[in-house]
Amino acid sequence: MQITVTVNGTEYTRDVEPRLLLVHFLRDELGLTGTHWGCDTSNCGVCVVQLDGAPVKSCTVLAVQAAGHQVLTVEGLEQAGGLDPIQQGFSTCHGLQCGFCTPGMMLTTRWLLDRNPSPSEQEIREAISGQLCRCTGYENIVKAVQWAAAHPAEEVPA
Repeated sequence: MQITVTVNGTEYTRDVEPRLLLVHFLRDELGLTGTHWGCDTSNCGVCVVQLDGAPVKSCTVLAVQAAGHQVLTVEGLEQAGGLDPIQQGFSTCHGLQCGFCTPGMMLTTRWLLDRNPSPSEQEIREAISGQLCRCTGYENIVKAVQWAAAHPAEEVPA
C-alpha cells in the first residue's frame, strides 16, 4: 500500500506492507532510530511517539493507520536549533542512564507539559506509568520534567 505520513514536519510517501508496524516504518523506512523497539508486547513503552499530538506505543500502530496523520519522534523535539526543555531537563537532571526508555519518556512528558505546564509529582508519575525504566528508579526523570516545567522553551539556552 502507498501511504503518506508527516513525520517531524516532513511529508513522506512510501510503499509499505499493510502489516508493517509504525515503529518499523520509522526506523527501517525513514532511518529515524531514536524511536526504540523493546518488548514486542506493548508493555515497556520505549517505542512511544506522538500521533496527532497524543502519545502512542508505535509497536501497536500499523504504519497504514498513521497515513494522513502527524507523527512526532524524539528527533523532532528540537526547537529552533536548540533543545526542547524536556531534552535539556533530562540532561541537566540526569534523567537517563542507559537511554533506552528516554525517547519515549521525553515524548510522553512533552505531551504532559503541553497540556499541563505545571504538573504535580503525582501527575508526572501517572503520565509515565505506562513506560518502564529499569535503570533510574524514576526519581531523576520526575526531576527532569519538573525542571522542564520551570524552564519554558523561551528560557532554555540554545
